[in-house]
Amino acid sequence: MKISTKGRYALRLMADIAQQEANACVALCDISQRQEISMKYLERIVSSLNKAGLLKSIRGKNGGYMLVKPAKDYTVKEILDAVEGPVACVSCLEGENTCPRRQECLTLPLYQQLNIHINAFLSAYTLEDLINHQIKNVPFDIFMD
Repeated sequence: MKISTKGRYALRLMADIAQQEANACVALCDISQRQEISMKYLERIVSSLNKAGLLKSIRGKNGGYMLVKPAKDYTVKEILDAVEGPVACVSCLEGENTCPRRQECLTLPLYQQLNIHINAFLSAYTLEDLINHQIKNVPFDIFMD
């Protein structure tokens, strides 16, 4: 599994907005300058985040983008899913598995478990954790049922 540039930039964009004054609209050109990401790329990303209901756009002179909810209520997984689609470590776990070998595949259970752990890890962290530098080593046992 590899998080694309779009996913990485989406996390940076959301973190940038979360770090600004509460309930303030943040202009995309300001984010572009601070994060050194092209406006064109950011426009594509905010479109996906808007459609997913994670951002609100305000038009006009003092317009821009703002978070719909507090930073503590956004998971890293939710943001990545909005711009990349569901996270899957192998293609056979993306959507419905129509592989003709799925019934006898010896590796599928391994990938399914890996996917569960990846998604649990990404769900364990919030946007607030990112901006407060709260990402730390996580004991493996938090993923065990």
